[in-house]
Amino acid sequence: MPPRRTPGDAPHLPYLLCVDEVATLLRVTRKAVYCMIDRGELPGVTKIGRRVRFHRDSLLDWLESQRVVLD
Repeated sequence: MPPRRTPGDAPHLPYLLCVDEVATLLRVTRKAVYCMIDRGELPGVTKIGRRVRFHRDSLLDWLESQRVVLD
């Protein structure tokens, strides 16, 4: 299990990310992010009113777990 991330591990990212920030991080479109939300593929999704936010640490942990090592 990788060590827990601390807020200092990604100082350039706020604790809660918006859809645009997630799209930039994943290098996909906003529409792709919304599709991934609808399919339940992204972790740490929180709705605040009508806005969607992502918990940075959950998303970064998920992204790390998606890494594929090629031989």
